[in-house]
Amino acid sequence: MSGHSKWHNIQKTKGAQDAKRSAAFTKIAKEIIVAVKEGGGSGDPANNSRLATVIAKAKAVNMPNENIKRTIDKALGAGSTENFEAVTYEGYGPGGVAVIVEALTDNRQRTAPEVRHAFDKCNGNLGAQGCVSWSFDKKGVIVIDNEEGELDEDTVMMDALDSGAEDFEADGAALEITTDPDAFNDVVKALEGKGYSFVSAEIEMVPQNYITLSDEGDVKNMEKLIDMLEDSDDVQNVWHNWDND
Repeated sequence: MSGHSKWHNIQKTKGAQDAKRSAAFTKIAKEIIVAVKEGGGSGDPANNSRLATVIAKAKAVNMPNENIKRTIDKALGAGSTENFEAVTYEGYGPGGVAVIVEALTDNRQRTAPEVRHAFDKCNGNLGAQGCVSWSFDKKGVIVIDNEEGELDEDTVMMDALDSGAEDFEADGAALEITTDPDAFNDVVKALEGKGYSFVSAEIEMVPQNYITLSDEGDVKNMEKLIDMLEDSDDVQNVWHNWDND
C-alpha cells in the first residue's frame, strides 16, 4: 500500500494487490528475515518488537501462518546466509510530489540505479537523503474494513482509543486508526483481542500535506513511477503525498 491509507486507494489497488499476492508475500518474508536478525536472532515476537510489527503487516494481507513460521525458521537456521540491508531513497515525482522509497537489498549497486531510472523515466528527480522525509511523520496505521457498515464507528473509536491509539477517522467504507510507532504493536494486539481484523496494519510515513496533480501527463507519469518502483523486487514500500482521489 503506497501513499496514505485511504480506503479509495485500497480499493483502486486491490485487484493489482491480489494479482501480486505472491510477490507481496516474498517482500514480507524478506522483512521477517531482517527483523529476526536485527532483533538479536529472536524469532519470538513477544521479545522482538520489529518482528511483531512485520507479523501484523503479514496477517493483514492474509499471509498464511505456516508461511510466517517457515520464514522465521529459515532466518533462525544456522545455514541462513541471506543478508539484506535497509536503504531509503527520497525524491520528487512529477508536479513536485514528494516520494520516499524504502528498500531491502543485498546489492546497492543494483538497487540505486533501478530506483534512479524509475524517477528519470517518469519526469521525476531522485534527491538527497532528507530532502522530503522532513514533511512526513512516522505513524502506525491500522485500517479496518467497514464496507458493509456492520461496525459501529463510535464503538470502534472508543476501543481504539482505549487500546492506546492516537487518532481515529471514519473514511467512508474504512475505519483508520493512527498510533505512535512505539505503541503500534500493543494497539494491534489489543484490537485483535477484541475480535477486529485489518485491511492493512503497518508503520507508515504519513505526509503532513498533500499535492493534487491537475495535468493529465503528470498523473500518468506519477502512476507509472509508483508501478515501476513497486515492481522492483528490492522495493518494500513507496510513500508519497499525491492526493489521488
